[in-house]
Amino acid sequence: MILVDSSVWIDYFNGTVTPQTNTLDQLLSREPLIIGDLILTEVLQGFADENEFKTAKKLLTSLTVITLGGQEIAIQAAIHFRTLRKLGVTIRKTIDSIIATRCIDRGFDLLHNDRDFDPFVKLGLREV
Repeated sequence: MILVDSSVWIDYFNGTVTPQTNTLDQLLSREPLIIGDLILTEVLQGFADENEFKTAKKLLTSLTVITLGGQEIAIQAAIHFRTLRKLGVTIRKTIDSIIATRCIDRGFDLLHNDRDFDPFVKLGLREV
């Protein structure tokens, strides 16, 4: 399964053409996609227009929505963060550590456009 990060959804809804949004466009009709609960929040909170919010909510909630956190993932995300920091890499956002860790834990592929995820490949993250 493929989890799509907010970095891709935001570009997608803004009409920004990137390799990742092109991939998302292709995957929407072919692959079962998942979205994390916190990613759902990140994306939906950015809509000022009520109709656009409703349209996005309808699309995003038609996907499988998963819980990203929990005690085990929180601890493992901290371990991943510390491991990467020891390698000289500091992840800028805690939520990215949680998302990457959930993907590694469950074997999800991650479609993203955020450089903070790149170091997690060393820890087993699979990217689209």
